[in-house]
Amino acid sequence: MFRIKKLDIFIAKQFTLLFIGTFFICQFVLMMQFLWRYIDELIGKGLSMEVLAQFFWYMGLMLVPQALPLAILLSSLITFGNLGESSELTAIKAAGISLMQAFRSLIFLTVCIMLGSFFFQNNIGPNANRSLGQLLLSMKQKSPELEIPEGIFYDGIQGTNIYVQKKDTKTGMLYGMMIYRMTDSFEDAAIILADSGKIQSTAEKKHLLLTLYSGEWFENMKSQELAGSANVPYRRESFTQKQIVLDFDADFNLTDAGVLSNDARGKSLRQISHDIDSISIQYDSIGRSFYLESKQMYYSGSAQISKKDSIRASKMASTKAFNIDTVFNKLSPQKKQQAFSYASRRAQQHTSDLEFKAMVLHDADRIIRMHKIWAIDKFTLSLSCLIFFFIGAPLGAIIRKGGLGIPVIISVFVFIVYYIFDSTGYRMSRDGMWTIWFGKGIATAVLAPLAVFFTYKANNDSVVFNMDAYRTILMKLLGLRLKRHVFAKEVIIQQPAYLEDANILQQINNDATNYAHAHKLYRLPNPIKVFFKYEPDDEIERINDQLESTIEDLTNTRDKMIITELNHYPIISTKAHTRPFEHKCMNIVAAVLVPVGLFLYIRMWVFRLRLLKDLRVTKQINTLIIGRIEEMASKDK
Repeated sequence: MFRIKKLDIFIAKQFTLLFIGTFFICQFVLMMQFLWRYIDELIGKGLSMEVLAQFFWYMGLMLVPQALPLAILLSSLITFGNLGESSELTAIKAAGISLMQAFRSLIFLTVCIMLGSFFFQNNIGPNANRSLGQLLLSMKQKSPELEIPEGIFYDGIQGTNIYVQKKDTKTGMLYGMMIYRMTDSFEDAAIILADSGKIQSTAEKKHLLLTLYSGEWFENMKSQELAGSANVPYRRESFTQKQIVLDFDADFNLTDAGVLSNDARGKSLRQISHDIDSISIQYDSIGRSFYLESKQMYYSGSAQISKKDSIRASKMASTKAFNIDTVFNKLSPQKKQQAFSYASRRAQQHTSDLEFKAMVLHDADRIIRMHKIWAIDKFTLSLSCLIFFFIGAPLGAIIRKGGLGIPVIISVFVFIVYYIFDSTGYRMSRDGMWTIWFGKGIATAVLAPLAVFFTYKANNDSVVFNMDAYRTILMKLLGLRLKRHVFAKEVIIQQPAYLEDANILQQINNDATNYAHAHKLYRLPNPIKVFFKYEPDDEIERINDQLESTIEDLTNTRDKMIITELNHYPIISTKAHTRPFEHKCMNIVAAVLVPVGLFLYIRMWVFRLRLLKDLRVTKQINTLIIGRIEEMASKDK
């Protein structure tokens, strides 16, 4: 018991030193990747060293939970790889200590790291994420004309939402612009459409000059006098060129953290749970308000007719006596043009209004999903520490290679697989294509069985990464030949029975001749017997067993000629020429699937021709060895 405790301390020391080193390496790599992603926010902004120091500090804190699983994977791989490479792991097992007992101290440390990771994500990480987001937003707002993305609404300018369909980074021109200027409420937003435009900062860096080309301006003209009226006039303006001045301070000022209130990464589990309820109630109220407003606008107020008149008009339209085309054709050309213009304006206004409301509700659904995603992520990212340990430690015990060579390659490969599944699940969950629990749990669900498999194999001393075994299986599947390797033995205890072996080889020649003549191997096999009425080929298995036992006996010879000829013997495949699979049901299924069955049938015929060739080569080598044995016997006399 005392020796096991000393062993636990020894392994824990080895792991801890490696974990500290690999953690800082992983942290550095992740920070460089994150820095490369946001390099545009740092270059050319004139940021002070104090701001940059805060950026790197909060970035490092934010990436700690991501660096922990990768550090555990790499350090556990190197730890047990070193133990296996120096034969210390063999000595541990020889002392009667199982691999799981050797894992015991590291399992305890990994569980502590896992709990620490969860505590960090729930208490320290949110503050770091919130502060980093505040810094990034402040950096973006320092030069917003560089930050407007394509295809989504940009809200970095206070009181204004800008949508850009396409952006030319060389000229700074923005194309397909849609602008919502917020005044008092969503209902009173001014909607501006423009074919193209440009945003520039003024000389004093206090305002933005927005130059628009070929567009239209829609705005409700709601005032206090008309507040109680159901009829709300609005203004429509078409322009060829228009300039708008927006208030904006381009100097670096730390943005109010209140604008990040919907960012779930800056919240603990308790805050996320509370805010999900609050956001749901808030946007449910907004949705009901939108519904009532639309109902009033489209069915009463905007149409300027009563419900009774609307019903009577619908009944008239359904009768044959009323035809709207007839009524329209009776209008004068001027009235027709007015009707077209009015209908076009109303349709465009209502379309823009509905698009904006749909955007608001879609954003609400997205915010709720993001809160749930980051709540689950706190658990999955912590659990990945334990899963990565049970992948890294068994692999290190199996591969038995230390250092930073093979362990780094395996760690990067495992982490890439985890990152691909986790990123895919995140994006699918964020966009609502997958359920949240499935998207955030898919990476864990994929790697957990691998951890169980590697642990089981390592605990039972199974050779998982025996490349020679996999190479042999692959060559058999592809029908590639395997070469025989026979070497002269330095120490021979018993000489081969030459005369008895010569008689057996002669008998094998006779049996091979009779077998080839009886089975007519050069012909196509009977498909009925192959797929439906299979009979085992015991004769060729008997011949091959006799040949292999004779070769094994002749490997004890000192004669170089016989050793050379033994290497020329082909390795005979005794079953590939008879049937595709061992089980009868699989052969029937292959026959039903005609393309698969045809491929296997032709493959089997190829193996029959190969067997015929192997038997001929075997007979030739048998004759040479028999002659050599007779020559050796005559010399002994």
